[in-house]
Amino acid sequence: MAGGQTNRTYLVSSGEELLVIRHNSPLSQALDLDRVTEAQVLNQATRAGLCAPLVYCDPQYHYLVTRFIQGQPWHKEGPSALERLAKRLNSIHSLPPVKNQLDIEQKIDRYWSSINTQANFYPRLKQLHRELSSSISALKAVSDTPGLCHNDLTKENLIESTSGELIAIDWEYASMGDRFYDLAALIEEHQLSPAEQQQLLVNYLHRPPNGDDRQRLYHWRLIYKYLCVLWHALQWSAKKIPGDSSTIESQCQAILELAVSRPA
Repeated sequence: MAGGQTNRTYLVSSGEELLVIRHNSPLSQALDLDRVTEAQVLNQATRAGLCAPLVYCDPQYHYLVTRFIQGQPWHKEGPSALERLAKRLNSIHSLPPVKNQLDIEQKIDRYWSSINTQANFYPRLKQLHRELSSSISALKAVSDTPGLCHNDLTKENLIESTSGELIAIDWEYASMGDRFYDLAALIEEHQLSPAEQQQLLVNYLHRPPNGDDRQRLYHWRLIYKYLCVLWHALQWSAKKIPGDSSTIESQCQAILELAVSRPA
């Protein structure tokens, strides 16, 4: 199946049933993926009807089998789309806790350890790291009680099924963490406008966002984009992403521009 940048996936049929087999990437450790936690979360999300139902998880965590969800990627323009998204996000964050917790500094260090120090983008990436150190520190002060987060709600991973359900797939980054990380990912991945951001927050929080909410979201948007560029730098260093590395430098510049737009 096309689209996956970390693992290899295959669509297979079993009688009249369609299944997805995912062969896990050899970069799982470098990408700081916890397959034990993923299996636990998938079992919980399957019972809650929030994911592509889990069929089988290889005890050695080399591959995973889920049911195939017929549908299309979620679109923000649909009727009550943001309201339904906020409700689904609340359901994800209400799942039972797991042991694994997102440690931003640890994940950043893990990514850096696998990045090619000779790459053209390396100096700009180091500059970006220095610039964002204040955001990492700020998040320690503003984050609240951790909840279970998906942590990868990209366009490809949020599906509107043919039966009308909003389904999240690819839970390999799931862990306990600050729920605003998922909000930040949604805003960045789905390019929500300021008005759409406000609507999503109101529906998710069940109240208008205050200044602390906006500051918290601002810092998490920066860190989310930073982790994404580190992920691409790691994949490029492992030769999993072909071509010129200038795209990574462009991503760094975009994050630096967002950093100067701090809300009042």
